[in-house]
Amino acid sequence: MSKTRLITIIVLGVAAFTAYLATFTVSEIQQALVVQFGNPKRIIRDAGLHFKIPIIQQVIYLDKRLLNLDPAAQEIIASDQKRLVVDAIARFRIIDPLLTYQTSQNETGARQRLRTIVISNLRQVLGEQAFENLLSGERAQLMLDIRDSVNANALSLGIEMVDVRLRHVDLPPANSQAIYQRMQSEREREAREARAKGREQAVRIRAQAERERTVLLAVAERDSSILRGQGDGQAVKIYADAYNTDIEFFEFYRSMQAYQTTMSSEDTTLVLSPDSEFFKFFGLVGGIEDKR
Repeated sequence: MSKTRLITIIVLGVAAFTAYLATFTVSEIQQALVVQFGNPKRIIRDAGLHFKIPIIQQVIYLDKRLLNLDPAAQEIIASDQKRLVVDAIARFRIIDPLLTYQTSQNETGARQRLRTIVISNLRQVLGEQAFENLLSGERAQLMLDIRDSVNANALSLGIEMVDVRLRHVDLPPANSQAIYQRMQSEREREAREARAKGREQAVRIRAQAERERTVLLAVAERDSSILRGQGDGQAVKIYADAYNTDIEFFEFYRSMQAYQTTMSSEDTTLVLSPDSEFFKFFGLVGGIEDKR
């Protein structure tokens, strides 16, 4: 191999190695920060092939996707002095790579500092709430409050806090049974009070219904007595009018009714005087009195 060819190969090799050291690629999910002797030079957000000064400049890659932060469960004392075990999860995004580098150096350092901020704000926000609030509809608003509180501190790290969720809010095992028993006793007391109020209301309703029933019956009895009296009065008047129209016929008709009523049964026995008024019409044949 000639000396010229060897030199050419060496030069090409050095050029290729230099080109390798002077180029780097950034993927779609990354953003890069080019630093020179620890000093940031430029931020690269676009994916593709990029160039740098070999050896002198270095590239720090940071993820630009939505990232998860899963801090360990924390024991927090609520405002009503109940101890709670809170398990939360956070989602964040690096929006300023330069600021993140200046405050945390890299993504690992940013996670550590952000984890401290999340835990601190969890304790602060939830420590001002009673245990019942964490189980009610206010829980959604509390998560927003925690997110906003964390975001106020995370922005100084070049990080945007997108969401904070409370996965579990539980009582410590040592306190759970006592709390549950106290809650059960309280609910049983409320149930007894509700049943007592229900019985009281039932007695009141029954008494009111009985009073109304008595009044209705009394009014109905009064009205029926008035109607019977009016009917009896009309009947007496009708009988009187009929009697005055034909006294003899009326006496005859009433006597026939009396005979029918008293002699309708075969075992009827009457003990009367022969000249009793009851036998007044027994001597009539064909409506003519028998004089024999």
